Amino acid sequence: MLAAKIRWGSTPLLALLAGCSLAPNYVPPSLTTPVAYTNMGPWTPASPADVQSRGDWWLIYNDPALDQLETEVDARNPTLAIALSRYDQAQQFVTQAAAAEYPEIGVAGGASQIRQSAHRPLRVGGPDVYEDDFLAGSFSYELDLWGSVRNSVRAGKDEAQATKDDTASIQLSLEATLAAAYFNLRGLDAQEDLLTKTVAAYARALQLTQVQHSGGIVSGLDVGQAQTQYDTAKAQLTDVIAARALFQNEIASLVGVPAPLFSMPVNPALPGPPVIPVTAPSVLLERRPDIAAAERRAAEANAQIGVAKAAFFPTVSIDAAGGFEDDGGGVNLFNLSNSFWALGPSLALTVFDGGRRRAAVKIAIDNFDQASETYRATVLTAFEQVEDQLALCNDLAVEASQQNAAVTAADHTETLSLALYTQGAVTYLNVVTAQTADLGAQRTALMITTRRLVSSVDLVRALGGGWQT
Repeated sequence: MLAAKIRWGSTPLLALLAGCSLAPNYVPPSLTTPVAYTNMGPWTPASPADVQSRGDWWLIYNDPALDQLETEVDARNPTLAIALSRYDQAQQFVTQAAAAEYPEIGVAGGASQIRQSAHRPLRVGGPDVYEDDFLAGSFSYELDLWGSVRNSVRAGKDEAQATKDDTASIQLSLEATLAAAYFNLRGLDAQEDLLTKTVAAYARALQLTQVQHSGGIVSGLDVGQAQTQYDTAKAQLTDVIAARALFQNEIASLVGVPAPLFSMPVNPALPGPPVIPVTAPSVLLERRPDIAAAERRAAEANAQIGVAKAAFFPTVSIDAAGGFEDDGGGVNLFNLSNSFWALGPSLALTVFDGGRRRAAVKIAIDNFDQASETYRATVLTAFEQVEDQLALCNDLAVEASQQNAAVTAADHTETLSLALYTQGAVTYLNVVTAQTADLGAQRTALMITTRRLVSSVDLVRALGGGWQT
């Protein structure tokens, strides 16, 4: 290191240089974007605009139980609490970095009794025992000539904003995960209700065949088939109840409650899938917090290039110190004759470092390139997810209509076959076939309705939150 005093006459020049920054002019990473989705109308190219509020997007389902659970996720989920703490930590890092923009002022004092060695090397006179009382202040300020501090603060602010966007991403993901688990549970509730009624109907059918068998009207084969139908339906009911317990436990963890202490009443009523706008404004994609976070980290990496480049230039600081010191002895410490001071700027420059600074600049540039590609990858993923969910929502709506027609036909067939069997016109195999087809059709219809609800939640997640028509 080389250090040298600089003249006060250069201070105006230093003030002019204080506005210098070695960071490249930041331009958000570019990406070729489509002008329209395959399953949607025209939209405008996206850019991060995460400051817009998402709102309580789950209200579109008009389900009070879901509304209550979502508020509990926001208030009690430990993963979200960790994310919020990280955001607060990032803000403190900004404050820490910004402190370098201000001078550092210190105060020190002491009252000492000192004894010197009689054989101390290079000792020249002086008493063996003496006192030293002092009170002094210091002032130090490093001029940010090359923008190192300002770029560090800018990078810290970008990271804090990215951390805030990460928190929003986690919150949205938790809310969407809860909604998906909730609708899966409600779908299983609907299946449980269907299977409970089916088991009761199969029990009556089994009783009918047993009565007819006792009267010699039908063979034991019919009884065996009826018994098989009844037992199979009971097994399916048990399987649905077991699957429901897993979703209930998942919801418990999401709302911050131990699974053994959490339960939800069975409710077979499923809300209808929400009406999703055919064309979504570009702000829906702009509101994805992961895109905003990726863009802010690219800006942060750009600022860090300026910090790395500033290391090639000298650091200039203004230092001052002053106070009072005496040898004790009852003399007033604050006499003018006991005062001392030092004042002046200093300069330091690294002459040789074996390529360390050059490597640091290259690393910073590589970090920016990586952050830029991460941003592009995030945007591409967003396009893919929105496209996937739009296609799925549209296709499931068509499938639901077709399946409802199948349920109507299967209901009619089962009713007709049971009536004909009672009259002895058909065998019980016809009844079994019709019952199996009807139950399968109804369960498939419930599964499609559940999938439509879950896919609508995934579309909300893909679009970055709720929307307004």
